Amino acid sequence: MQASTPASLRRLILLLSATAALGRLAAQDASPVVLPDYVLTATRTPASLTTTGTAVDAISAADLARMQLTGINSALAGIPGAPTSASGAPGAVTSLFLRGANSNQTLFLVDGIRLNDPNTDYQATLGGACLGACDNLEVSHGPQSTLYGGEAVGGVVSIRGQAGAGPARSSIAVEGGSFGTIQGAASSQGGSDKGGYTFSIAGGHTDNDRPNNEFDSVTYALRLDRKLNATVALGATVRGFVGVYGSPGANVGFGANDPDNEEHENNQLATIFADFTPSAAFTSKVVLGGQARRYENFDGGTLATLVKNSRGVIDWQSTYTANEHHRLTGGLTGEVNTTRNTGFGNIDERQQLFAVFVQDEWTPVEHVFLTGGLRNDDFDTFGRATTGRVTAAWLSKDSRWKLRGSYGTGFRSPSFLDLYGQDPYYVGNPNLKAEEAKGWDAGVDYFLADKKGLLSVTWFDTRFTNLIAYDFSVFPGTVQNIGRARTQGLEVSGKFSLPGAIEVRLAYTYLEADDLTAGERLLRRPRNSGSIDVWHDFGHGFSAGAGGVFSDDKMDVDAATFATIKGENYAVARVYAAYAVNPRVTIKARIENLFDQDYAQVNGYPQLGLGAFAGLEVKF
Repeated sequence: MQASTPASLRRLILLLSATAALGRLAAQDASPVVLPDYVLTATRTPASLTTTGTAVDAISAADLARMQLTGINSALAGIPGAPTSASGAPGAVTSLFLRGANSNQTLFLVDGIRLNDPNTDYQATLGGACLGACDNLEVSHGPQSTLYGGEAVGGVVSIRGQAGAGPARSSIAVEGGSFGTIQGAASSQGGSDKGGYTFSIAGGHTDNDRPNNEFDSVTYALRLDRKLNATVALGATVRGFVGVYGSPGANVGFGANDPDNEEHENNQLATIFADFTPSAAFTSKVVLGGQARRYENFDGGTLATLVKNSRGVIDWQSTYTANEHHRLTGGLTGEVNTTRNTGFGNIDERQQLFAVFVQDEWTPVEHVFLTGGLRNDDFDTFGRATTGRVTAAWLSKDSRWKLRGSYGTGFRSPSFLDLYGQDPYYVGNPNLKAEEAKGWDAGVDYFLADKKGLLSVTWFDTRFTNLIAYDFSVFPGTVQNIGRARTQGLEVSGKFSLPGAIEVRLAYTYLEADDLTAGERLLRRPRNSGSIDVWHDFGHGFSAGAGGVFSDDKMDVDAATFATIKGENYAVARVYAAYAVNPRVTIKARIENLFDQDYAQVNGYPQLGLGAFAGLEVKF
């Protein structure tokens, strides 16, 4: 059923207008929006938002908790240029098209090491995993391969556990509601100048809304920090996601509503890191990391496909600060990964990578900030890839306006299936090159006084070449570097407080994404998409908020005929509220899909209707 976007948008606007009106009448002010002191992903080093030439968005754990959002997927809805498409209800595989790039052309960086590569899929984790109670999320837009290597074409999504600080404190929360949902969470953190810890765990069960669509999951994250002396600090992180999803497939066409299909995802990552700071001018950090992922697809209780990925990583970087106007960062990355896939292609392969990079940050004159970098990645499978990136930013004398621009190159490695896959009707191509991209953007940021808000507008343009595409002109079929594409558009974002102490977050994206080889639009990239969230503290322990997301004008694939069709437009609203009985006990409630919108992000895979949830949080 085609969603009725105009009616839903009218309702959403009325709802948000009513919330704003209530906020203006409130006598008691809420704490204002405060921007982060620095971001890390744009330069690999702490950098102020006022100096970076990269378009960066950040959401803190506190903001996510206030909005009662825990899933990575739902958190990304508040980021411009980051539309997602979920193949069903919570727990289903989910794709991210950052700035229109393919879902395998965005790098997820978790605690400093990569979560995905061409052989290690992130889609099940994105569809079901939660962010930890002490996690911050940053998104750096545009090609970022110069700092992070392959797959960082659309950009980098960074999830990083924060160090524990302050007196020990903990919380326990439970929630239940529609679709047989019951879930819980617990967290604890604390720290001093000698070190700290953070721990969080969340999980539960939901039936979702279709037969054979249950979802059970657990997500956890632990970080430990220890400062040995003024020069050396050590730390470790461990995190994981375990999910079991009943996957009925499409609800139309051949094989619809599969009663037996089930997917299991087990994704575990761990790091040990050391910071060395012998002087104020020099810092060095080394990270040793590992990942173990196991994905299983069962059909009728029989194991149909098994994918096992493992990764070992060493990442080292050092930064030399010559003076307040000049900073140089360099380092290396070594990686070994293996993949066993019993599905299509029957893969059992191993790959080694060694990369070196250097970056120069320079302030030639006051209020002008320049960055340039180069990187070389050497793979023992397909060869080398060299990338570069430059950025520039100008800040006004009153530090309220920033003009910025960037140009960078990126690449995506061929997968083992692309290179070595074997099937009666398909054979890999060991002569493939990496997919390549060149992208630029230009934007303006307006900073409210005292870091109390930010408005940003960015125009971007990315060209893709050497895209790996199927060649059916030969038998058996194979893949070639024959594809070309272009994505361009406008990103708008804001985080600020309105009169009446209403906190607002908004994002909008206009996107043109075209397959230049086929002469048609790329699939599942909405031309217009966005989100908004407004929240107010009414005093006396009561706070409430409302929000919504919309998607308009995209192409999709018919789940029954596989023909290209117009995708569904939709606008979905939510409301949430919290009441602090006392400083330790808070009652929470939320309604998702407030107007019971009937829609699908991917044709044939319906999203959930109206759902009501309530919970209790206890702090101690």
